[in-house]
Amino acid sequence: MQASELSYFKEILESRKEQISSNINGVNNELSQLSALELNDEGDHAAVNNSSMVESAIIIQQTQELHEIEVTLGKISNGDYGTCEMCEDDIGFQRLKVKPHAIYCIDCREIVEKTK
Repeated sequence: MQASELSYFKEILESRKEQISSNINGVNNELSQLSALELNDEGDHAAVNNSSMVESAIIIQQTQELHEIEVTLGKISNGDYGTCEMCEDDIGFQRLKVKPHAIYCIDCREIVEKTK
């Protein structure tokens, strides 16, 4: 992969990393505010509980994506970026444009999805 392409993907990944970190901080603040509310009835408790579950699910998903991005940034630094972890072929440029932190080429991704 050319240096300009690596730079392009690194910039995208770092931008996404900042966005996710900001999102996680915002969700944590919302959860803190929800837990500080004075709730008067069961309906309020149910609404807050539902909101907390949704917010927690968002944090879990975004934390996982953040981890994947950090691993990918390490691969860029090590010169291993863009190689499929299963077949060790190059991951296509178009696939990386859609998901810059992809670890599998399209064919191997299909295999992984079918085995789950």
